[in-house]
Amino acid sequence: MSEFKGVVAATITPYTREGDFNEAVFRQVMESNIQAGVDGFWISGGTGESVLLTEDEVIRTAQISAELCKGRATSIVHVGALTTRSAVRMARGARDAGADAVACVPPFFYHPSDQAIIDHYRAVVDAAELPLFIYNQPRYTGVEFTAPLMEKVVKAVPQIAGIKHSAPDFNNIRRFADMGIAVFTGSGSLFLSALAAGAIGVVDGPLTVAPELWIGVYQAYQQGDIPRAQEFQRKANKLIDLAARHGMQATCKALTSVRMGMDCGVPRLPIPALSDEEKRELIAAAEAIGVLKAPQPLLEGT
Repeated sequence: MSEFKGVVAATITPYTREGDFNEAVFRQVMESNIQAGVDGFWISGGTGESVLLTEDEVIRTAQISAELCKGRATSIVHVGALTTRSAVRMARGARDAGADAVACVPPFFYHPSDQAIIDHYRAVVDAAELPLFIYNQPRYTGVEFTAPLMEKVVKAVPQIAGIKHSAPDFNNIRRFADMGIAVFTGSGSLFLSALAAGAIGVVDGPLTVAPELWIGVYQAYQQGDIPRAQEFQRKANKLIDLAARHGMQATCKALTSVRMGMDCGVPRLPIPALSDEEKRELIAAAEAIGVLKAPQPLLEGT
């Protein structure tokens, strides 16, 4: 598949109790989301603990996701890293795995110039030979893609297919869409509003837990049933609020573990795990909003 649109799960990276990448559980989480009807996956992004993974772990997530998604969903692998060399190695790994696209935050920490950002992305796309999605997440990178910067980068790197917009200026969704690139909102609570503004889909972590809510928003919007889309969005927003309160990675791992009846592990330090009391509070709140129905295991060996 190569059409980028719709509901894209920013999936978790499950770990074993020893803290290693749990491939069997990762497969089941993805399979569950595919069967629920997601259009694609954002692999090893912020919810997937991205920069806390090794290069080899990112490449392995790319291999598994490409295998599972083939002909069923799109696989967009995040390869952002502190160094261009590392991003390039992971981009090649995603290409060799058969991913549909790569995503990448801009270089960060050292306050890169516009030209340094362009050079970084050129190196990544040359290595990947795939469409590239920019990940606009200034809260963590210190770099915000404005419309003028985006125009400059798109002109210099024509392989850019789109952007995941997780920055606070909502108006830029419209501005980016007017440039002719695909815009995913990274704010799941604003999915319906983003569609009306010109976005083609959503990428967010909580929809890994209950993808049917965002699928409901998207399908209702496509059918012109705005009241029903609003109903799904309101329920989805309650889950978003839980993630904001308890932490994105910890919330998504804890609730996915309960819903699917498996152990997804806890976040990798320095991201804190939930205490027993916090976990009980989270689960009770999730049960109250009705997102913890437990499907049967989809794959053996988990």
